[in-house]
Amino acid sequence: MTRHDSKITVVGGGAIGGIVAARLARAGVPVSLLARGAHLDAIKRNGLSVIDGDDRYVIDLHATDLPDTLGVQDLLFICLKGPALTAAAASLKPLVGPGTHIVSVMNGVPWWYLHEFGGALAGQRLESVDPAGAVSAVLPPSQASGCVVHISSSIAEPGVIRKGHGNELIIGPGSARLADRAANAIELLRRARFDVVASNDIRRDIWVKLWGNMTMNPISAITRSTGDVILDDPLTKELVVAVMEEARRIGKAIGIELTMTTDARNALTRKLGAFKTSMLQDVEAGRQLEIEAILGAPCEIASKAGIPAPFLSVLYGLVGQLNANLVRRT
Repeated sequence: MTRHDSKITVVGGGAIGGIVAARLARAGVPVSLLARGAHLDAIKRNGLSVIDGDDRYVIDLHATDLPDTLGVQDLLFICLKGPALTAAAASLKPLVGPGTHIVSVMNGVPWWYLHEFGGALAGQRLESVDPAGAVSAVLPPSQASGCVVHISSSIAEPGVIRKGHGNELIIGPGSARLADRAANAIELLRRARFDVVASNDIRRDIWVKLWGNMTMNPISAITRSTGDVILDDPLTKELVVAVMEEARRIGKAIGIELTMTTDARNALTRKLGAFKTSMLQDVEAGRQLEIEAILGAPCEIASKAGIPAPFLSVLYGLVGQLNANLVRRT
């Protein structure tokens, strides 16, 4: 069971981190939130507001942009996008001790993915998501577990989170030694009224979600099309399937078997209707894109494993140019 005096911080107060922090605090779990900018200012001034269907509430919680004021934590939920984590990693050092359990609540391949996993690639560092080891130096892979998010959420305005569809989190330990710590995190999030699935193979669950994200996200960002349009067009659907089959082979090379057909996986995507992916929303808002965890890391794994991935590489290159243009404009 989680101790009542445990120190818990959610790193990243955005769409998902804000929901996690607000729900935990509402459930009576003492939690701090590491946020920044206008969003942080609004939270400090008015509390963190959540709009969840007809349920609207305001939570007063400790929010700051100064990690060194919080001290070493027992549990960290890392709810940052890849580029933000790389930029912020060094500043998180005061939060992490040898007993800190780190749960990555992120899209795509996390920095710890190949720790004690991956066959011939086990133990290798992924430069795409851990450049020069900047992330793993502060957030040790041996202390990390994973969380796959099936929740849509957005920042309606500074200090206000609007929760959309879904309520599921899939959590599993990064190694067997963390099983009890992962169980504690699951307990906390269930208290916070999330539908939490305990995973015994979190890397596979991460790859299964990525299987859809690595196609729909970049194609939608490049074309500005919603998911239904991408799958209704024979040519873009053909590209989707080609990338997914490459991803199946990449996964198999590191020990992940995907038994679902591409048609079955795309049928799940179709159920979302005319949805805008997170990457398309970032393009429209002029924000930096989350590329490396979704495309860069799979490409890097393919290269290390000697698996050809020409279609995935093309998508990676195209969306990289799109992101460079967005960055230059900001």
